[in-house]
Formats: sequence, structure tokens, C-alpha cells
Amino acid sequence: MWRYLKRFLIGKPLKTTDEGGQALTKFKALALLSSDALSSVAYGTEQITTILITLSAAALMYQIWVAALVLILLAAITLSYQQIIHAYPSGGGAYVVASTNWGERAGLIAGGSLLVDYMLTVAVSTTSATEAITSAIPSLYNHRVLLSCLIVVAIMLLNLRGIRESASFLTLPVYLFIVVILAMVIYGGYNIMNGNIEYHAAAHIGTPVAGMTLVLFFRAFSSGSSSLTGVEAISNAVPNFKKPKSHNASATLAIMATILACFFGGITYLSYYLGIIPNNHETVLSQIGVAVFGHGIIYYLLQLSTAMILAVAANTGFSAFPILAYNLAKDKFLPHAYLDKGDRLGYSNGIISLAVGAIVLIQIFGGRTNSLIPLYAVGVFIPFTLSQSGMIIHWYRHRGKNWQIKSVINFIGAFISLALVTCLFLLRFPNVWPYLIVMPILIKIFYKINRHYKRVAEQLRVVEEDTEITTTHHFDGSTVIVLVSGVTRVTANAISYAESIGDYVIAMHVSFDSNPEKEHKTSEQFKRQFPNVRFVDIHSSYRSIAQPTLRFCDVIAKRAADRNYSTTVLVPQFVPKHRWENILHNQTSLRLRTILNSRQNIIISTYNYHLRE
Repeated sequence: MWRYLKRFLIGKPLKTTDEGGQALTKFKALALLSSDALSSVAYGTEQITTILITLSAAALMYQIWVAALVLILLAAITLSYQQIIHAYPSGGGAYVVASTNWGERAGLIAGGSLLVDYMLTVAVSTTSATEAITSAIPSLYNHRVLLSCLIVVAIMLLNLRGIRESASFLTLPVYLFIVVILAMVIYGGYNIMNGNIEYHAAAHIGTPVAGMTLVLFFRAFSSGSSSLTGVEAISNAVPNFKKPKSHNASATLAIMATILACFFGGITYLSYYLGIIPNNHETVLSQIGVAVFGHGIIYYLLQLSTAMILAVAANTGFSAFPILAYNLAKDKFLPHAYLDKGDRLGYSNGIISLAVGAIVLIQIFGGRTNSLIPLYAVGVFIPFTLSQSGMIIHWYRHRGKNWQIKSVINFIGAFISLALVTCLFLLRFPNVWPYLIVMPILIKIFYKINRHYKRVAEQLRVVEEDTEITTTHHFDGSTVIVLVSGVTRVTANAISYAESIGDYVIAMHVSFDSNPEKEHKTSEQFKRQFPNVRFVDIHSSYRSIAQPTLRFCDVIAKRAADRNYSTTVLVPQFVPKHRWENILHNQTSLRLRTILNSRQNIIISTYNYHLRE
């Protein structure tokens, strides 16, 4: 029943060789990876004006200068991340750049910040979409937490079906929002030039405003910088693009940044010109829509497209989080489960973990997560600072064409990002203090996981001259099949034990298409160390270990039974010293024993190798 439900919700498994068909074109990548950044224009200008209006209506004039500084930062970040895409095409973005140039700890700060930030992105986006829905249907207000959680689950299922299908689904809401906002900015600008819209600003640009301070200006800037969250997602997801991956990712980032700059600048200018004052009853974007379109069908289309893109903005996190988790797991700072691809070639464990984390945040904050916006701005701009300053080190080490100009661009972006982070901690400390608690805990967890994997690797590493077996086998008698994942001390001891209980030993290994070089290395190493043990490599196109193992064992068991011999399947496994360490391993042996227990003509035996501290 579970298998049929899974196939209905997620779809049939894809072969590893089908991965090229899941790669993204620029058109679909823009929909999939820019929804978070583009959706931020729905509230970016409002975040600025909400701070400035605390002084006076005249102070709203400064939103133009704040927006100009945000656009300068956007340009620097975009150029910097284009450089990162070409210099580090494997994905991972800020984590890889900071790790390579600043060192391991800086990389972990960047990676940990983004992991938490993507959870916040999903939580904030879905609750914002829920607010738009409950505004239209007030009867759903008391169910907003459940509604937000259902949106998260729906987006999770969409991503578990594969990036191509999720990109196809997101094309409509993203491009509808782009068309409607573009129409509003162009039509609003046209009416301003023709005098069809009256000038309602409380103060002309450049007019001194009494009481205006640098502190208030930077508070507005730190709030408006929320419009830049999501810009880094493309650099984290370069492997998802069609070839040439770096070129297509860089082009998509440029297109997204251009659209974001035009929309943010246009909406901010319309807000200033129309004298829009933020309030709790109607958003700034809605007020601009009424002034430009009136209360006609296009205005309601604007509200619908805004609600839709806020809902799907969460998908940016679902695209970038799994690849970032993969890079951290590859470096042994997260459980190896994040390395595994699911039936539809996505990193399913990363997708599910992100959904669970977002749902927990929604539950904790009761569906009111807008107060988390400064916190997730910190989670973005600290990695911005580390990655851009890291690129300065990169250019100094590698030089190359125009490296001085590129370094200057990175310096500008790093300086503004650092200034922004400083402002957030000084001016919005009540909102961002949890970062100072969460990050040290995350770093400690990363290192604890890393130490465990290093100790396990050291204990399992084999010494070739100590493990080579030269016994001659007779191919008649009881058969022992040893399931082999790699050449380790567990494998060597299990082979020795198998020789003591059986007449004919077969080592069986399941290989995947994803890493043929590693599989070939495993095969050669095994044959070199155990030359007299038959090594069988079963190829699995669907990244499944259980079914190929079961089929092979069935064939061997039937042949042995025809000659009245027994068949034993020996499942080697190492046993960690502490129970919690089991979550860091994939528990493949448990799954194999479970499926083999269904066979009456196969004896199942487990070889336990106990790890030391």
C-alpha cells in the first residue's frame, strides 16, 4: 500500500542516466530559483517605509536613497556571485568559497547560516502567503498554522517529484508576477510622465528633514536589504543547470538581478511619488496597485499573483538547501544520508529535512514569522560577507585576467555587507540575538559529526599486507554470500569469518552510475586484496541496493538448493559505541536483513564489528 501511495505522490523511479533530462534551462531555472528574490519586492519597499515613517511623512523621501544603496549592494553581490559560479561550478556557493579561502570554520559559519536561513525562508514565505489567503477569506484565519504547514508539505511533495516537474509547476505564478509587476511599473511611469497621476510626496528629493539621523537611515537600509535574500540561491544550485552549467547559471543570475533591480527601484519610486504611507490594513504594494490600476480586474490579478509568488518563494529554499546539505555531508559535517539521491534523482533527505524544520518554526511562532525577517537577513548577509571577502583572497592567489577589478567589486560588496551585518546587530539586536546562540550550537554539532566520521574511517581502514587472503576455494558445498559496500576492516574480517563457515565464498557489491570511478576503484582494490574470493558487481540503475541484492541471492540460493547445499548471506555491519551515532549512518544492513528475511531458503547472518570510542 505504501509503495503504491509513494508512486502516486512522487512518481515512478528514474534511472541515474536520466539525470540529464532533469537539468534546468534558463527559462525554468528563473522560475525555480528566483521566486524568493523576486517575491521580496512585495515587502522590501514596505520594510523601508515602515522604519522611516516613525520620524515623519517627509522622511519617506529617504526611501529613494536607501533603495539606491540597496541597488548598489545588489550589483556588487550579483557580480560577485557570477564570479563564484565560474570559479566554483560544483555548487555550494558561500560555503565552498569561505571554506576554500577563509578556512574550515568560516565555511561552516557560512554553511550553517544558510541552512538555517533556508528554513526561515520557507517558514516566512508560506506564512506570508497564508496571510494573503486569510485576508481574502477571513474564516480561515484560525487555521493559518495548519494552512501554512499544508503549503510546506505540498511544495515538499512537488520537489520530491523532481526539479523539472517543480520548475514546470512554478513557471505560471512566477512569470505571471513578473508580467503584472512589469505592467504596473511601466504603466505607472507612463502616467507620471503624462501627468495623469498627481505628485503626493511630502518632501522633494534632497530636502533636509528635521530629526533625520544616520542611525535611522541605516535601520531603514538594514530592513530594505531583505529584498536581496534569495540572490545566492543560484550559485548553490549550479549542478542543476543544463550544460554549459556555469554559463547558464551566470546568465540566469544576471536576468534575475536585472528584473529585481527594475522592480524594486520602480516600486520604491512609485511609493515615493504617490506619497504612500504604510499601515497595518493594506500593503504598500496594494496601495500602489490601487493608485495605478484602480479597483479593477488588473488590481485583483496583482493581489493574486503576489499571493502565489509568496507561496512558491519557499521553493527556492527547497532547491538550494539539499545541495548545500550534500556539500556539507560530502565533507563529513552532516550525516551521509544527505548524499543519497531519491527515486526522482533529487536529494530527498535534504528536501524532507527542510520541510520538517520549516514546519517546526511555523508551529513555534504560531504562524507569525514576520518578526524573523531581520534574523534571516543576518543569515544571508554573513555568508555574503564571507564569500565576497573570500573571493578577494581567491583572486589574489590565482590572479588571472582583470583580477584587480574583480577584487574591487568583491571588496565593495563585502564592505557593504559587513556594514549591514553590523547595523543589524547594533540596531535590531532584539530580533537577531538567537543567531549568536544557534550558530555556536550548529558549529559544535558539525565538528562532533566530523570527528565521528574520521574516527570510524581510521578504525575501518585496512592495511593491504595484513588482509590479503590466499586460501584456495572449492566451488562445491555450502555457499556464503558476503555483502560488500567497500574495502574496509569490517569487510576483511567478514570474509575471514565467511571462509570459516562455508565452502564457497562470494563477495557481492552493488554499484551505481553516479560515481563510476569510485566503483571501479572498489572493484580493483577488492580483487587485489582478496584474489581468491569471487567478486560480483551488480549494477543498479535506480540506486537501489535491496532489490538487486535480493535477486542475486535468490539465483545463488536456487542453484545451491538444487545440489542440496545451504546458502548463507552474511551482512557485515559496524556498531557505533554510542546509540545516537546510528543516525549518522544509513542503516543499509537493517534494510537488507529485513528484505532477506522473506526468503525461506536463505540463512541470514550478521557480522558485527564494534567500534571503539
